[in-house]
Amino acid sequence: MMLTGDIPPNQTIYIKNLNEKVKKEELKRSLYCLFSQYGRILDIVALKTAKLRGQAWVVFSEVTAASNAVRQMQNFPFYDKPMRIQYAKTKSDCIAKAEGTYDKKKKQEEKAERKKRAEEGQPTANGPRADTNGGPANAARHGKPGAQETTAEPNNILFIQNLPHETTSMMLEVLFNQYPGFREVRMIEAKPGIAFVEFEDDVQSSVAMQALQGFKITPQNPMAISYAKK
Repeated sequence: MMLTGDIPPNQTIYIKNLNEKVKKEELKRSLYCLFSQYGRILDIVALKTAKLRGQAWVVFSEVTAASNAVRQMQNFPFYDKPMRIQYAKTKSDCIAKAEGTYDKKKKQEEKAERKKRAEEGQPTANGPRADTNGGPANAARHGKPGAQETTAEPNNILFIQNLPHETTSMMLEVLFNQYPGFREVRMIEAKPGIAFVEFEDDVQSSVAMQALQGFKITPQNPMAISYAKK
């Protein structure tokens, strides 16, 4: 059992032993996917400076969410390395680190990021807010009319739709890996937004389907999960 020292539970968790090869943005998105099931996340701080590599802070809106995450995600294999999680030393541990010493660097990074996005013509990170029109109704539009009625028989392979285009197979693996019988994720490069996830049998795939149906990787993208057509 790893002791969390005398740090009292608070809404910020500190994670170390993270895989340093993962790009910062992907790491933050994957952490968000993984931890948002415990409660609302206010902020995720992951800095790529030499001193803070392999570490991250996740700030929840509630202490209970943080304590569930600490308990249940301790040693979870994340990008092939077991996560070591504890409460942050002080409530503002991550915030101080982010704003204090790294303030300048962060501002420069954000500025560069904004410039890059402007050049690519992408919306900024805090793009459209609530899912006024991004609900499951949207997902139905992608299928052929009437295709919805012919649902496939329950089987061990799930078909996932309505994924944000930046989803990586690792992000899906992190989500589905929590359920017994997980085998693999298959994505099709030519068709972003969809994926197949294979389990040992249809009972195990059904459990994962029920648990993650409608899970939002981003606020605009509730996952639409069905059985794959054999």
